[in-house]
Amino acid sequence: MAFLRCRRDPCGVICLVLTYFSVFYADYVVIQYVLIPAYADSVWGMLHGSLFNLILLLLLACHSKAVFSDPGMVPLPDTALDFSDLRSQSSRMNERGCEGWTVCSRCETYRPPRAHHCRVCQRCIRRMDHHCPWINNCVGELNQKYFIQFLFYTGVASLYSMVLVVWAWVWRIRNEREGDADKEGDESPSKHLIVAHYLILLVESVLFGVFVMVIFYDQLISIITDETPIEQMKNRLMIRDRSSSFSSSPSSASPQQPPHHLPHATRKPKLALLREVFGRASLSRFGFLLAAAAPLQPAISWRNHLLRPARLRRLTSNLRPLTCERRS
Repeated sequence: MAFLRCRRDPCGVICLVLTYFSVFYADYVVIQYVLIPAYADSVWGMLHGSLFNLILLLLLACHSKAVFSDPGMVPLPDTALDFSDLRSQSSRMNERGCEGWTVCSRCETYRPPRAHHCRVCQRCIRRMDHHCPWINNCVGELNQKYFIQFLFYTGVASLYSMVLVVWAWVWRIRNEREGDADKEGDESPSKHLIVAHYLILLVESVLFGVFVMVIFYDQLISIITDETPIEQMKNRLMIRDRSSSFSSSPSSASPQQPPHHLPHATRKPKLALLREVFGRASLSRFGFLLAAAAPLQPAISWRNHLLRPARLRRLTSNLRPLTCERRS
């Protein structure tokens, strides 16, 4: 499992523990200090409690799926591959490759298009977005849906808890003004404790809510544009290098402008790109909110073809002429 491969990452383990502690602490404060005192004799307390715990249950389910799911790791070959003819040209081959296939010098294997190596997991991940310590796993082609669902439910839970805390605080202040002043001395310790829990939960909700909403927006933009943050960074560096080389060589009086074409730019419809992540029928039936539905598998059965000897021979035969051309 990816979780077992990344279990030695101390930052990931700490973030996992902090995530579960924050979720259970929010549930404890909402039930014990918000719903029970404010809605003790009302059916609204049961409704709010059931709805809030349902959101937390979906949050934990999506988080667990993102943690334990395979992000799209490129399988390693059973036997070592011979890259003796390619090692001298490894940097150039990684730029050009063959039909998008490149060679990973760390995994010592071929990797499909748009796959990148994760230094934490020490594996190549298909369409790698980033390595997230909050799930102690990479966000890739096969678990990006669960990661986005986790962000969505975290934002909803943060907003819901803020509304409940503010409403309970207003209700408590109103009751104190209408109640007897003689009881204030006896209830002062508990009031300080309740106010402390309210403040801690408000700060936690604001921080986590803003944080996950920003990442949620960034994830949707990367899906719609069909460009991961790693690819965005590479494209920006490529455009900057080409622009600098164009401006530094004015002697070549060429009317051609510096290229701004992105290698991974796509013309796919936005709905098709969303369906690749969330599934074909998920968008119409709001199935993207559930953690049960699995995302679409890659169109190419790369898991089987990658390790077949015929596939490796064909890739090797296609890659070797490129090195021969450069040597000549």
